[in-house]
Amino acid sequence: MGGRGSSSGRSVDGKKYGTEYTSLVTYGNIKFVVPNKGNSKAPKETMTHNRVYVTLDKSTGDPKYVSYYDKENKKRKQIDLQHPHAGLKPHVHHGYEHNEYDSPKGASRLTPKEKKLVSTVDEIWREKKSNAWSKWKSRN
Repeated sequence: MGGRGSSSGRSVDGKKYGTEYTSLVTYGNIKFVVPNKGNSKAPKETMTHNRVYVTLDKSTGDPKYVSYYDKENKKRKQIDLQHPHAGLKPHVHHGYEHNEYDSPKGASRLTPKEKKLVSTVDEIWREKKSNAWSKWKSRN
């Protein structure tokens, strides 16, 4: 989770793994993270096979992105939850660099499987947010 590229242990910016995000909750293969600095961006790589990251909005603590990773632990798909794209909210972008594999029309609608994951994420975060978010806010 460090420097948006963790599988190498260091990002292209030289940031050490684990320095860019703080993990607040892990539930199965889903990890809820918040950036330590700057805007909320989804991790580009992971060291954990089959991980799903939920990147939280640093201001509100609400889920902002749900990201999937490929067999090489690089981001392959990101569900944007908070803003519309061509009238779609939420919507999905495909690729490591956010939208490199989107269709010519751009972002896509969520599949039934993606909708189910977003629903699961919402349920988990509703249950865990109060405790996890207040602990993080008190330290930052």
